[in-house]
Parts: sequence; structure tokens; C-alpha cells
Amino acid sequence: MNTVSVKNTLVQFEDLGLMDYKQCWDYQENLFQETIAIKMQNRDQQTGIPTPNHLLFVEHPHVYTLGKSGDASHLLINESQLEEKHAGYYKINRGGDITYHGPGQLVGYPILDLDNFFTDIHKYLRYLEEVIILTLDEYGIKGGRSKGETGVWLDADNVFKARKICAMGIRCSRWVTMHGWGFNVNADLNYFGNIVACGIQDKAVTSLNKELGQEADMNVIKQQLKKHFSTLFECEFKNKSS
Repeated sequence: MNTVSVKNTLVQFEDLGLMDYKQCWDYQENLFQETIAIKMQNRDQQTGIPTPNHLLFVEHPHVYTLGKSGDASHLLINESQLEEKHAGYYKINRGGDITYHGPGQLVGYPILDLDNFFTDIHKYLRYLEEVIILTLDEYGIKGGRSKGETGVWLDADNVFKARKICAMGIRCSRWVTMHGWGFNVNADLNYFGNIVACGIQDKAVTSLNKELGQEADMNVIKQQLKKHFSTLFECEFKNKSS
């Protein structure tokens, strides 16, 4: 049952810059729980309050995160080695296996009430992938999907050349989403050597700057991502006031 009386397609946008992973996770969780609380109030009291939507852009200091279905053995270094590399490690509540976040990787966290858009989690994931694919296309890079695997890939059908440029993992409860994508724009790919990225052992990772042979302008990337996101989700952005 849809508990939203009027669909709200306004998305509050925040660029959080460089933020500690746990601090950002807690912030996401607060927004996520606030939205669920409004939905529950609408259901129980028939209040009809529009539920908010958020999109956060952020970069994190070096960190590895393990999804709830992940295998801890896919982290290939121990605690002291993590400290040497100034990297954190968290077991978290998204889907998927282990991944890396760090400076130069643009992370997008949509906290959306899908009742405002469409209640189809597979469509949601495909739309997130399409945001990245359309952005890559602006650089003459053909992104695509790998059968049975989330995220965005280059040359996915070529076992010798397949490489992942964007990982995805989400959480969804009562049609409210959190977590999202990690798009390797100017990321240090050496850090991926310390994990079995996303639990996939036979495919490499790449970044936009590696494919282009030069550093990409992160501010331009952000605008392109927002443009394609707003087109696909038929939404408008409003910068969230602090």
C-alpha cells in the first residue's frame, strides 16, 4: 500500500566533500530512519506528510567495507597492514561483498522513498547503473553491465579485458534506500589489490582517469551525474541548506 498521499520528486542534494566513512554512514542512517518514521506515521495516523528524498555526494578517506552477505576472507590484509595503509574497515548493512572507498572515488548515496518514484528494486539498481553509463558515454567510454553482477563494467563480455569502474551496493527497507555507488574517477587503484573486490576474483578494476589517460574534473563529473540522475528519476534537485 502506498502511504504517500502526494508523490514528492524533489531531491535534496548535498556535496559532503571528504568525510570519514563512519560519520557519513551515521548521517545516512539518520536520514534513512527519519524517512521511515514519516512513512510509519502516515500509515498509522493517515497524516499524508510528503516523504523527503536525498542524494549525497562524498569522498571517503581510505576504507574497506564488507556487505552483510560478504566473505571476510576477501580482505587480504590484516589489522596492522590496514594501519600501515591508513585504511579503515567496517562490516556494514548493505548488500554485496567487500569494496574499497578512497579519495578520487566519487560515492553517491541516494536516500530515496521509492514510493515517490517506482517500487521496483531491480529497476532502481538498473537506473543507478544507467546514471554512470550515461556519464561515461560523455567521455566516449562504453560502459555496460555484467550478467548476474551489479555495477558498471567495461568490456564485460570479454573475459580477458573485463574491468569494473563502478561498484554498487544498497539497502532498502519499506521502499526507502540507502548506500549506493562508488565510481572510480581518479581513485588509487592500488588499494583494490588488498581485497577480492566485490567477491569477484577473475575481473579487474579500473578508473575513469586510467581509461582517459589523464585526471578527470570531479566537479564536471558531479554535474553530469546529477543531470542524468534527474532525467532518469524525473526529479528536481534542491541544495540542502545547512
